[in-house]
Amino acid sequence: MATTRLTALAVLAVSMVGAWAGPASAQWTGNMVKIGVLSDMSSLYADITGPGSVLAARMAVEDFGGKLGVPVAIVSADHQNKPDVGSNIVRQWIDRDGVDVIVDVPTSSVALAVNEIVREKNKVFLVSGAATSDLTGPKCSPNTVHWTYDTWALAHGTGSAVVKAGGDTWFFLTADYAFGHALERDTSEVVKASGGKVLGAVRHPLNTSDFSSFLLQAQASKAKIIGLANAGGDTINSIKQAAEFGVVKGGQKLAGLLVFITDVHSLGLRTAQGLLLTESFYWDLNDQTRAWSKRFAAKHDGKMPSMVQAGVYAAVTHYLKALAQTKSDEDGKAIVDKMKALPTDDPLFGKGTIRVDGRKIHPTYLFEVKSPDQTKGSWDYYKLVHAIPAAEAFRPLDQGGCPLVKK
Repeated sequence: MATTRLTALAVLAVSMVGAWAGPASAQWTGNMVKIGVLSDMSSLYADITGPGSVLAARMAVEDFGGKLGVPVAIVSADHQNKPDVGSNIVRQWIDRDGVDVIVDVPTSSVALAVNEIVREKNKVFLVSGAATSDLTGPKCSPNTVHWTYDTWALAHGTGSAVVKAGGDTWFFLTADYAFGHALERDTSEVVKASGGKVLGAVRHPLNTSDFSSFLLQAQASKAKIIGLANAGGDTINSIKQAAEFGVVKGGQKLAGLLVFITDVHSLGLRTAQGLLLTESFYWDLNDQTRAWSKRFAAKHDGKMPSMVQAGVYAAVTHYLKALAQTKSDEDGKAIVDKMKALPTDDPLFGKGTIRVDGRKIHPTYLFEVKSPDQTKGSWDYYKLVHAIPAAEAFRPLDQGGCPLVKK
């Protein structure tokens, strides 16, 4: 794809955000800080990430104010869920446009490609949208922070709860790319370790419209649980079509291994009620999450934020705090080292830490989707089943295989 065509297709917005004061310092490349939000702007993950992630980044910069003394610019682009498109955008951003940090990046195959480029170029990668736990495992990088959630956390939050409740035989509907493979792998390990059995799996293409053949295989397996190792529009479509096929009426249950509040909103409580799911953020958790989420919704057509969008806000906030101390955007690894050294603290995830492998540590939460008669109004969708402490929410440091972790 030619550069001019790439720019026309991919770059959706450029904006200057925040106030600044004083002369630009030579330590700031291009006399500004430039944040690149790389996301799915138009396809199956757009509601989870997309324009809402751009807004979250803008809010973080606005709330931080002009403390850096130089302007902060935000650029955004649509990677179309394709690693080659995402890679081309990132190389152009860094080599030509002076982007300092790449943010969000749903679709794990794209994130893994970006992870390598950012390391090569010594910039910063703040992952909120991608899920694969390999980003803090064998593919960990000194330039990457994995903020919001990952497949290990989802598997242990939702998978273990379902097995404990009697769902001890599983069949997986898996999105056929890095994220789905990792989620199936991590959940299978949990199911087996908890005494359950995996009876089989079928893999479907990304952004599938017809799940009939896959659901027929799941039904034929007679597994108690059909594990949905997919996300976004694929999860919505598979749940809707499972209802049409009478899967639940036939005695099988669905386990949504990655379900977002925006998915529940699209499905409606009548269809989604009873689903167990793991999230690291919910807009109605406390006074601080409610206050920020209402500000977000007022700027986003009344839509409450997903945990990915909340993660973008929190990650960008912490990045800016680190820049205020390094007083330079030139050395990505040094900035990430500073992010790891500083305790994290923001209104959405509270206090936390970033480990040497790049894993951001905070609590996660097992929720159950309310029934229509339990809700008190729009976006009141979850009831808390169990809060998973930060120390238990993510894979132990010595089990990931990250080369940054000293033996």
